[in-house]
Amino acid sequence: MKNYISILLFFGALLLLIILSQLPYTTKQSDDLSDLKAEYSQKHIPSVDHSKLGELQRDFKTPQDVTKACISCHTERHKEVMQSAHWNWEREAFIEGRGVTYAGKKNLLNNFCIGIGGSEVSCTRCHVGYGWKDLSFDFTVEENIDCIVCHDGTGDYYKAINAAGYPGDDVDLQNAAQNVGHPQRSNCGNCHFFGGGGNNVKHGDLEEAMFAPSRDIDVHMAVEGMDLQCVACHKAENHRLLGKMYSVSSMNRDRVTCEQCHGESPHQKNILNEHTIKVACQTCHIPIYAKVNATKTSWDWSTAGRLKDGKPYNENDDDGNITYISIKGSFTWEKKIEPEYCWFNGTADHYFIGDKVDTTKVVKMNTLNGEYADPESKIIPVKIHRAKQIYDCMNKMVIQPKLYAEEEGQGGYWKDFDWDLAAKIGMEALDVPYSGFFCFVNTEMYWPINHMVSTKEKSVSCKECHNRTESRLAGLQDFYMPGRDHSVVIDFFGIVLIVLSLAGVIIHGVIRIVAHNKRISEE
Repeated sequence: MKNYISILLFFGALLLLIILSQLPYTTKQSDDLSDLKAEYSQKHIPSVDHSKLGELQRDFKTPQDVTKACISCHTERHKEVMQSAHWNWEREAFIEGRGVTYAGKKNLLNNFCIGIGGSEVSCTRCHVGYGWKDLSFDFTVEENIDCIVCHDGTGDYYKAINAAGYPGDDVDLQNAAQNVGHPQRSNCGNCHFFGGGGNNVKHGDLEEAMFAPSRDIDVHMAVEGMDLQCVACHKAENHRLLGKMYSVSSMNRDRVTCEQCHGESPHQKNILNEHTIKVACQTCHIPIYAKVNATKTSWDWSTAGRLKDGKPYNENDDDGNITYISIKGSFTWEKKIEPEYCWFNGTADHYFIGDKVDTTKVVKMNTLNGEYADPESKIIPVKIHRAKQIYDCMNKMVIQPKLYAEEEGQGGYWKDFDWDLAAKIGMEALDVPYSGFFCFVNTEMYWPINHMVSTKEKSVSCKECHNRTESRLAGLQDFYMPGRDHSVVIDFFGIVLIVLSLAGVIIHGVIRIVAHNKRISEE
C-alpha cells in the first residue's frame, strides 16, 4: 500500500509543480502602476500668469512681434528651438551604407504627397515657423519661430491654408500670447492628426478622436482615465522632444518606449514577460488601429487628372472619405484594421531624392531594419501604405513633381494637370535630372503603430498568433513559433523528450517498488 502512496505522491508533486508554473507570481507591478497614476494625476499648475505681463498688454501687428515678446523674457529658448527637428525638418543621422548625413522632409520622399519641394507654401502650414514659402527661407531668423502653435491655450489659434505657416487673419494674437502654457493634445494634434491633408490620413493611430478619447480608443489618453497629454511620454529637454517618426527618422536614439514607464517585466506571468524580449508591447496591446475614423491605405496617383466637363471633381464613400479626386487620384480607406507586422531594431533607411530604384520590385520609401537574429530587434505592428506614384522611367528615379501653384500656367499639377511639366519644374528646382519620360511605380511606406492602446482585456490573445491557419504573424517566417509552425525535427525531439520523461517516471517508480519488495523479502 505504501508503494502506491509513494507513486501517487510523486505524480501529485509533479502536477503541483506544473500548476504552480502557470500561476502568476508576485511583482511590484501594482505599486508601479499606482505610482504612475499618482504622478500623472497631478495636473500642471502654471507658475506665471501671462495675461498679467506688461510686455503682452498690447496689440500685435504681426506674429513675429509675438515671438520677439516671448524672446524678451525667455532669452535662450529660441536657440533651443532652432536646433530642433520641429524647426529644421531634418536630423543628422548615421545610416548604414550612406554614412553620416542629414535626413528629413527637405530631402526625403514619401508616397503620400511625395515631398515638400515646390509646395512649401502649402506643406509648411505645419512648420513651427512663419514664411517658409520656398528655398530662400532663412532658418537663422529667430523672430520667424512660431511659439504659439505649440503653447497656445485658447484653442483658437490656427495656421492658415497655403500661407507658409502664417496664422489666419482673424486670429487674436494678443489673446493667444496671454494664454500660453504647456503643450496640450490640441497643440500637437492640430498638425500630427491631420498630416497628409486630412484626418487620420497618414498614421492610422493618430486622429481627431484622440483629442478626447475614451478607454476603448486609448487607455492612456482616455479623458475618464489617466488623460495623458502627448508630452507625458514625448518629454522635452531644451525643446528637443523624445520620440521618432520613422517616415523621416533613421537612428535608434531619443525614442519613446513603453518600458520607460512600465519596466522590462510588466506582467504577472513570467511567460508573458519572456515575450517582451522579442515582441514589442504594442504588438499585443494594439490589436486594431483606426478605431473610429478610417485611414488611407492606398493611393494611386496614375488615375489623377480625370475631369468632368473640363473641371476637376471628387467622389466620396458613405463615410465622407474621398475615394477619387482629380488632383490626386484614387484612394482606399479602411478602419478597425489589424496591423501588419515586421522586425524592427530602431534604425531605418529612406528614399532620398535622386536615389535609383529597381522597378522589378516594389519600391520602399522607407525601410525598417531588423530580423529575428538581431538581438536589438522586436516584432512591431505597422501600417503599410501602398501607392502608385510617378517616376522617371529612364533615369530610374522617383519624381518630385511640382504640385502646388497659386494659379494656372505656373506648372503646378494641382492647377494644370500636366505631369510632364510638373515633373520638369519639380526636378529642376531640386537640381536633379529629368529625362522627359515618366511612368508610375508601386511603392510601400511603413508607419509604426504606437497609439490607440487597448485595455488588457482586449489585447491580442495567444491563439491569434500561435495557430497554423490564421496567425497574425504568418508573414514573419525567419523563426520557429510554437503552435504556428510545423517542424519534423523539433516535433520529433519534442515527442522523444515527452516519452523519455514519462519512461523515466515509470522506471523510477518500478525501481522503487522492486527495491521496496526486495527489502521486505530480505527481512
